[in-house]
Amino acid sequence: MAERPHDTGLTVGDTAALIGVTVRMLHHWDEIGLATPSARTPAGYRLYTDADLQRLNRILAYRETGLGLDAIRGVLDDAASEIGATLQEQRERLAARIADLQRLEDRLARMAEAHEHGIPLSPDEQETTFGPGWDPARNAEARARWGDSPQWAQFAERAAFRSKQEWGDLSQAMSTLEQDLGVALERGVRPGSPEANGLAERHREIFSNFFPISRQMQVCLGRMFEADPGFAAHYDGIRDGLASWFRQTVDEAARAHGIDPALATWR
Repeated sequence: MAERPHDTGLTVGDTAALIGVTVRMLHHWDEIGLATPSARTPAGYRLYTDADLQRLNRILAYRETGLGLDAIRGVLDDAASEIGATLQEQRERLAARIADLQRLEDRLARMAEAHEHGIPLSPDEQETTFGPGWDPARNAEARARWGDSPQWAQFAERAAFRSKQEWGDLSQAMSTLEQDLGVALERGVRPGSPEANGLAERHREIFSNFFPISRQMQVCLGRMFEADPGFAAHYDGIRDGLASWFRQTVDEAARAHGIDPALATWR
């Protein structure tokens, strides 16, 4: 740190070293008239006096509060300036910024939770929302199975900002559909009939709340629901044979739209 020669003043370089700013910054403050050195050497080089250093220290103090240079100039140069009011306004701006950052942090936390765990609800909230038969461990299984897929990312992006009520509404819609599928099977509704095709389309629309699902993708889901022991047990628990009936229903609905189920792929 440079020593301060009180009798002659400090050069720009020594002043910058003393107060901990750059020479470039001092030149800028000089150019805009915020802090201009008052003395000069015999050779014409500018020197900062004790009064100049006091002003610089005040500038640094107010800069630490986040005030802009124009506001600092007003505080230092305007005799009518209400310093307390200026600082209070700065506090209010800072409080608003803190609130914005807190909201951003909350959104990031929810997004991270959804990407990692699927449904950003506590186990108790999940049981309340999805019923006592729901197992939160399904989230970990789904993450392990599909976590690297674009659809998992889309699911997480939507899940992160879905409210508990919205989760409940979606769960209810899916449960109602599954019961309607079971009733249709019991009534002998044929796959490929207008009623069955309507149920398949209703399934696709509800499922698209999780991620966009094409008819080809729905065919792939139908295969999985029939072949996977866990999914098959869930559907067959609603009505015996429902997993196979639903797969056939989805296949016939796809055919109605010119898709050969045997050639359907996840796209």
